[in-house]
Amino acid sequence: MNFSESFKLSGLLCRFSPDGKYLASCVQYRLVVRDVTTLQILQLYTCLDQIQHIEWSADSLFILCAMYRRGIVQVWSLEQPEWHCKIDEGSAGLVASCWSPDGRHILNTTEFHLRITVWSLCTKSVSYIKYPKACQQGLTFTRDGRYLALAERRDCRDYVSIFVCSDWQLLRYKVLLYSLDGRLLSAYCAYEWSLGIKSVAWSPSSQFLAIGSYDGKVRLLNHVTWKMITEFGHPAAINNPKTVVYKEAEKISQLGLGHLSFPPLRAMAGALSTSESKYEIASGPVSLQTLKPVADRANPRMGVGMLAFSSDSYFLASRNDNVPNAVWIWDIQKLKLFVVLEHMSPVRSFQWDPRQPRLAICTGGSKVYLWSPAGCVSVQVPGEGDFPVLGLCWHLSGDSLALLGKDHFCLCFLETKERGTAYGQRDGMPRT
Repeated sequence: MNFSESFKLSGLLCRFSPDGKYLASCVQYRLVVRDVTTLQILQLYTCLDQIQHIEWSADSLFILCAMYRRGIVQVWSLEQPEWHCKIDEGSAGLVASCWSPDGRHILNTTEFHLRITVWSLCTKSVSYIKYPKACQQGLTFTRDGRYLALAERRDCRDYVSIFVCSDWQLLRYKVLLYSLDGRLLSAYCAYEWSLGIKSVAWSPSSQFLAIGSYDGKVRLLNHVTWKMITEFGHPAAINNPKTVVYKEAEKISQLGLGHLSFPPLRAMAGALSTSESKYEIASGPVSLQTLKPVADRANPRMGVGMLAFSSDSYFLASRNDNVPNAVWIWDIQKLKLFVVLEHMSPVRSFQWDPRQPRLAICTGGSKVYLWSPAGCVSVQVPGEGDFPVLGLCWHLSGDSLALLGKDHFCLCFLETKERGTAYGQRDGMPRT
């Protein structure tokens, strides 16, 4: 090993370039760039004051020199030595300076950590990020350079905020509305500093946009100004006596299919007894079953995770994930809660009849539930053993409904005026 040159650089600010080709060092106000192999001086730059910090850009094309005492950062180009940049923070002062991963933005932290100023070398634009927390490692970037995580101190509390590096704005779960020719019509964000939008649904009339958020509310926007018309909450207690609440209750009876009848199977030749359920109207006030979300896990079970409009746009169905057993049905004409259906198990899926305001619901059990403004019914799916209904899908005519299991499906034909009897057929479904 040859130490003949290395001892001369001891005690100085030294930084290898990310590509490993260069070594930058500084003495007082001079910046020296050398070839790593030969230690030959390639560039010599003179700064305005004593240098306290140096840092290479990720592509090794630029190097910044921070002079904290004067609140100044100077940037030098290795390819174009005649080019240089000076950033003066003025009376705000300077305590830290670093590159963004793209090597074209510089982040300066002012004194007393009042803000972070983001300077663009390409557009000369300036962005500001408030409330950085005074700590040693207060910010970090993702590996792809798309996002910045920043420790913040606001209202006497600590936060970690995520910023988008393309525009240095806080990452928000928001809705962007575009016209077909690509124009941005509107951007909507329900609130700041928390998890935002979780689900979105258009009304078939295109007049309304329903937005479900993690705070357990649905915001309804109009299609003219894209402003909020109203918001629907999902409280755990229903106190309004005018709101009908249906609760599922067990009943033990002979197998009766009501309006959904199926051809008898050989295994069902005799009268079989099966566990059925029915809806009962609950007297208010009614308390719904709730789940306490685990806040320290990803994708917490909270907020409005399912939304769907009826085909005539008169009703909106929703499910709040921390009240998982309930389906809320809203009257869009009167902008109020119309009915709540609470089941014995968490709701897996629901879908509206494409022809009329009739909602089909499944909970992962061997029943399917139907609701319309005229009432609601719980129907047992016949067959050998249990048939857990995990999903459902309407035919476009509204006359039949496919009930989806893990390995099979069941096709239900609903009674119509033209057809007196409904039939069902179970068939195998290929594994995926």
